[in-house]
Parts: sequence; structure tokens; C-alpha cells
Amino acid sequence: MSTRSVGLDEAVASLSAGTRRWIAERAGYLDSPAGHADLPVTPRVKALLQLALLRRSWSKAGPADAALGDVTELVERALQRPDFPHLLTLDRRYARQFELMYAALTPAGAVTDGPRTVLARSAADGYLAPRGKSPYVHLEARYYADLAGAEHRFASYEELYAASLPARAAALPVADLDVCVVAHTVFYLSDFGLRDPGLTEDAREQALQVVERLTHHCVGLGEWDLVGKLVLAQYCLGADPLRTPSGAAGIRMLAEVQAPDGAIPGRSVVRRAPADATPVDYFRKSYQATLVTALATIVVGGGRNGGVSTTAASAARETR
Repeated sequence: MSTRSVGLDEAVASLSAGTRRWIAERAGYLDSPAGHADLPVTPRVKALLQLALLRRSWSKAGPADAALGDVTELVERALQRPDFPHLLTLDRRYARQFELMYAALTPAGAVTDGPRTVLARSAADGYLAPRGKSPYVHLEARYYADLAGAEHRFASYEELYAASLPARAAALPVADLDVCVVAHTVFYLSDFGLRDPGLTEDAREQALQVVERLTHHCVGLGEWDLVGKLVLAQYCLGADPLRTPSGAAGIRMLAEVQAPDGAIPGRSVVRRAPADATPVDYFRKSYQATLVTALATIVVGGGRNGGVSTTAASAARETR
């Protein structure tokens, strides 16, 4: 049964327009002298890589959007800086992950040898092989290695999904599940909604049930950032989030909390930017959830309006 109301299409469009506008107008701070001075290096680098990921999906779903040009220009400029590859390695916990993302997400028109250099180092160090990786890290590495066009020795997506958290989560309580691991597993399988996830119908339905349970749970907790991810994960698994009770509730919640400037003003209701937040604190608290909501609504809105195509996933949406 459809749960869609007249206002949900408009809510997605408004969320998308506002978050895209906020990102296009404010993300330049990440690569500005003020941003370099105000922001810790590793979170700033991560934020730029996330922006590069958003740019890629944006270019597929809305290539004619004028604001996309500003974001692409920023990503190209920041990732082409001679010191950027070095910044990726300053925190050893994230160095290999960041380097692989950088190699995968640097726009094709960027003039830099950095991606080729970091891929060669990753291969020489054995990072492009399983080498004790957890199933989730293994899957993430495979996804970005494939996106970068790197040769690797990772397991198949089918094997990696079989060992993943979503594949064994049906009987687990939602409080025991890592939302980011569940959602990102779906993202990597489906290329963030750009391809069919390659699951059997039973596996897809089971994963969707897990994601829907998590969406209900996170809506109840007011977890805005996580709800944005889960709405997108529903789409990636073949559902129309405007037609599922949890997806519709998530979209309404995000629309209700969106600020007049277009931002989602915090990662959750308890981590909302206070009214007296400085511009720097407001940016830091709002960036993650705003970018996630932009990504989700760009992909979901584009897919519902013909801007993003998947194969079996699109067919599944038609039957729900």
C-alpha cells in the first residue's frame, strides 16, 4: 500500500534544492585560508573527499545543475594541491582508506599524478589484497579500487555481501546494528544507487527489511544524518522511500528540520547547532548531515524523475 502524500515529492525537491545550495555556497570554506586555519586537517580532508563523492553522484543525477560546476571546480582545485596527498596520510588510522578514496574520486579532468602514485604505493604495500581486512573494510576497499580502475585481489561482491552485517542482521535487534556499516554496505554494492546491487530477490528483500527497521528506529531518535543515509539505502535496494512508511517519515522529518538557509543544522536533534553558534561551529555541525541529505535527495529525486538509472532496482521500485 502506498504511503505517499501529495507533499512528499515537494519535500524531496525542497530538501534537495536547499542542501545543494548550501553546499555550493559554503563548501569553499574547506579550501579557503580561513578553513585551513580554523579546521583540523584530518576532518577537513575527509570533508573534501565526501564532497568529491557527492560531486560524482551529482554529476550523474543532475549534470545540468549550475551549482555542480562550482562544486566540481572546488573539488578539482583542492585535490590537485601539491600537498593534498601528504595530508591524506597524517592520521595513520585513515591513511589507506583516504588514499584509495582520493584515487577513485579525483575528477577525470584534474591534472595530477597523485592518484597514480598512491595506487602504486597501495599495491606495493599489499593494501589491494584482503590481508586480514574485516568484511566491511574489504568491501569498501574493493569498491574504491574498482572505481579507481586499480588491479586488486579482493573477493567478489557476492562473497563480501555474504559475510556482511546486513546479510546476518535479520534476527538482530536494531540497537545492536551499526547503521553506517549497514547503509554503506548497500551503497558500495549499488554504487550509491547507480547500479543494481546484484542481490537475489530474497537477499534484497531481507536487507530492505533490515534497513526499514533501522529507519524507523533512527526517525524515532531524531538521528538526522543516519536517516538520510537509510533513506538512500532504501532506494539503493529497489524501494521508493516516498512509498515506505519509514522512508516517508524520514523525509518529512528532514524537511521539518531544514533551516531557512538550506542546511540540516546538526547530525541529530541532540547535536543540533545552538542558536548562538559561531559561523565556524554552525558549519562544522551542519556539514555532514547537509551533505548526506543532498546526496540522498539528488539520487532519489533523480531516480524518480529519470535522472539516475538502475536496472533490476528500478523494476523493483515499480512493483512496490
